[in-house]
Amino acid sequence: MTRLDPRSPMVLDTKLVGRRPGTMHELTRDVGAPSDFGTDVMRVEEGESLHLELRLESVVEGVLVTGSVRGTATGACVRCLDPVTEEVDGFFQELFVHADRHDHHREVGDDDADQEHLIEDGYLDLETVLRDTVVPSLPFQPVCRPDCPGLCSECGMPLAEDPEHQHDLIDPRWAALSALADEPPTPTEKRT
Repeated sequence: MTRLDPRSPMVLDTKLVGRRPGTMHELTRDVGAPSDFGTDVMRVEEGESLHLELRLESVVEGVLVTGSVRGTATGACVRCLDPVTEEVDGFFQELFVHADRHDHHREVGDDDADQEHLIEDGYLDLETVLRDTVVPSLPFQPVCRPDCPGLCSECGMPLAEDPEHQHDLIDPRWAALSALADEPPTPTEKRT
């Protein structure tokens, strides 16, 4: 198991609230987004600023962290590939459990013990909580505008530039018949 780096802006020192239930501390922090903070089509770029407003409360089990995260995600329109920008504004509340309480939960057979966020050596790491808050809120299919017509399926031209754009395509199964239409008519013979 790796130790948390107290110099990381996403790592908080729980000494701010101690272990006395009811103690509270509020703070504001700007942090850079970690790598892979998004999906294939929409993401907060690595190092992009995320604004955090946090409240830490000491409770019997550990530290309850309540907060909000704001930032800007970028991506590409799924219809025309133009750049898309989306404001991120998420809210979270998560309990970080002291190691001794976590051990107790495991001893009594609490099925949720493996899902708990832990306080390690007096520090807690917000990265997983922020990722779980931001990534699901990003649009799955971002568009530059609701009525984006997309790209021409034949040539890739943006249809917004020329709404009348079209191609005269002939079904290859009928192509031989269109060649017959281009031939001059043959004289018809009369029988007597």
